[in-house]
Amino acid sequence: MEHGLLTLEHFIFVASLLLIVGVLTTKISTKLGVPALILFIVVGMVSGSEGLGFIYFDNAQLAQVIGIIALVIILFEGGLQTKFSTVRSVAKPALSLATLGVLLTTTIVAIAAKLILDIGWFEAFLFGSIVGSTDAAAVFSVLKGQNIKERLGATLEVESGTNDPMAVFLTISFIQLLTIDNPSYILLILSFFWQMGIGLLIGFLLGKLGIYSINRVNLDSSGLYPVFAVAFALLAYSITDFVGASGLLAVYFAAMIIGNADLTYRHSIVKFNEGFAWIMQILMFVILGLLVFPSQLFTFDVMWKGLLLAVILIIIARPIAVFLSIFRMGFEWRERIFLSWAGLRGAVPIVLATFPLIAGIEDSPMIFNVVFFVVLTSTLLQGSTIAVFAKSLKLTGPKKVEPSHSLELVSIGKANAEIMEYEVNEESTLNGSTIKDIDFPQDVLINAIIRHNDLVTPTGDTKINAGDILYILVSKRSKLKLNRLLKA
Repeated sequence: MEHGLLTLEHFIFVASLLLIVGVLTTKISTKLGVPALILFIVVGMVSGSEGLGFIYFDNAQLAQVIGIIALVIILFEGGLQTKFSTVRSVAKPALSLATLGVLLTTTIVAIAAKLILDIGWFEAFLFGSIVGSTDAAAVFSVLKGQNIKERLGATLEVESGTNDPMAVFLTISFIQLLTIDNPSYILLILSFFWQMGIGLLIGFLLGKLGIYSINRVNLDSSGLYPVFAVAFALLAYSITDFVGASGLLAVYFAAMIIGNADLTYRHSIVKFNEGFAWIMQILMFVILGLLVFPSQLFTFDVMWKGLLLAVILIIIARPIAVFLSIFRMGFEWRERIFLSWAGLRGAVPIVLATFPLIAGIEDSPMIFNVVFFVVLTSTLLQGSTIAVFAKSLKLTGPKKVEPSHSLELVSIGKANAEIMEYEVNEESTLNGSTIKDIDFPQDVLINAIIRHNDLVTPTGDTKINAGDILYILVSKRSKLKLNRLLKA
């Protein structure tokens, strides 16, 4: 009993240290210009049996479960903050990249993998499928806070949020081709439409149910609303996966439905999920770092093969896929080059690389290690230079302003008013006006102004400037009129 207690204490102690170190590495990553996920993986590798020896971990199945749950939370957080207006503006190129782009990347990488890894064609296409998609966790993490032009950032985010289902489908399909005698190709093709169609349908239904429940159920504590919202993400994934459809697509679509609705405690839900997504991101990458053994990863054989395949992926496969997928879609050459460079790989390929391990595919340990090395190379090289690359191509937009304060109406569901957050830009009709001169609708009041990280108490004579963040109390009956004024 005592030994078990000590073991539990040891586990909690190590877990708390890893979480603290993981959080602190985000500060280091910002200063070094290196994506945080690289440092999370390093923390896992250093903490493993071949590092400091804190934890011995080789359970691919558990790593896969943790990775999938983490991806559900990360996709849900990303979907909550994705506006339908943004999706509509980039739907065609993003979906083309998420489907045709993944197929092209998979094919080109598969041909290279066949020659470099000396494996069969099905194994080569399995490898190509695993690294074929960009990664939502990596893209959301790297683009957050960057001032990349809105259309480019939105294209990358929507692509990364919707191409995971394609990669999962291809990976599972090639595993089936390798493990099942006389597989039906017709059924595989039909299953693609089933996975995507049912995934979207369940995502839509669970999103609508989530909105109705969050706004109608009167909970005793405001802190329960974010938990309630997360439950719908997990429910969307589990139901969709149970019927053999794309759970990740369902989660992302449900999150967009919920995130674009008029929600009770929206700010609390978004902020909670932002923090929760960080926790899951740290946990996922540390676990994946623990799963890999440096003595197997950093061998000459894995390194030269991984490096060569990473170069082919970054320099040849991704650019060809991008240029063909968005041909004649209004992107100039500089934007296409940037989209090619910003195709980050991250957790999804590593999690997918555990599928052949669990299925017992021949050469799966080698495939896992090479995939891991490709991801490290891609994230380190592309992730650390993406902002510089955008700046050199003159594709940066206005600096994103992150408010240092936030306000929320403390009421549950029954309130007939809410607080809106609005950032004033140069073109805004409010820019340069004093509050008393603005023709606000009835029942509208500016509660606070954030200016250069300072809180300004508004009066009638207060002048509104570009860059100000306004917190506006508005009744629900006047919200539509206020939106028209702000968008004018």
